[in-house]
Amino acid sequence: MLRALFVGGVVDNSEMDMDGPQPPVHYPENGHTGRPRYRLQLIGTQADDVVYAVYGAPDLPREEVQRVAEERGYARRFEGSEETVAA
Repeated sequence: MLRALFVGGVVDNSEMDMDGPQPPVHYPENGHTGRPRYRLQLIGTQADDVVYAVYGAPDLPREEVQRVAEERGYARRFEGSEETVAA
């Protein structure tokens, strides 16, 4: 299980547990609403296991998501190494 963390948008600073070893690229994964979805921006790992995933709102630049994640101390909180996900 891993923890999903959200930056920006209507669920800013929200968290939820996700099943599976890898987080989906978008959240919700299969949202057919026609609206942009949260996009995976960062992952945090411990011993090669993904322990958290940071999702950014569609209107936020990647740099802002990274700044907020650093400010909130996700890597320290989960004792993980943080990696940027390719766009």
